[in-house]
Amino acid sequence: YVARGAALAAAAAILAPGLLPIGYLFTQPLEDRFPPPPALPARIDGIVILGGSPQPDLAASRGVVAFNDTAERMTEAVALARRYPDARLIFTGGSAALIPTGNVEATVAKRLFAELGLADGRVVYEAEARNTRENAELSRKLAQPKPGETWLLVTSARHMPRSVGCFRKAGWSDIVPWPVDYRTKRAIEWTPSLDFAAALDQVNDAAHEWVGLAAYRLLGYTDALFPAPETHR
Repeated sequence: YVARGAALAAAAAILAPGLLPIGYLFTQPLEDRFPPPPALPARIDGIVILGGSPQPDLAASRGVVAFNDTAERMTEAVALARRYPDARLIFTGGSAALIPTGNVEATVAKRLFAELGLADGRVVYEAEARNTRENAELSRKLAQPKPGETWLLVTSARHMPRSVGCFRKAGWSDIVPWPVDYRTKRAIEWTPSLDFAAALDQVNDAAHEWVGLAAYRLLGYTDALFPAPETHR
């Protein structure tokens, strides 16, 4: 009976995300927390692009540019760079590997941006950051943003609450969130799916962010458990 119960519980855990909107319900509050601004000013002084998309070890092994399913961070960065040709660009991403291999995200990003036509020297690459807190701190050292400047922060919508919390803690008081890579619609339009692997991935990605928010708050990397837009905006 114990073995049968365990097997049924395991099957339910696998099937439930596909048959119920669990991942959707976990993800949507994260993605809705920081909506994109309705309009941007005519001038943008700088754009920070968070890593997390490049796969440096795979890219080095195959000799290609390789990305995971958050590559919209990179393509949106190129679109913004062309929209604001005078803006400074900073890509921040080293390696989150427990055992460093010497391959870093910034190398992959540099190759992609060059292949997509960004001029050499247009982007400053920060290649040491291992997590979101270090993304915020190290990119700020490079940018040295001045009062009154407008900087955009580009990352996945579900990752934006934790990112904004870290950037505020690091001193980026006026960073403007520019969320991309949405996985949910504004209204829940859910239908059962037999793609259980994808459904489990969505639950896992959302859980990673919720656990990350709690951990970062406990560690003092952010000043709020669930950072929110500033009321004066």
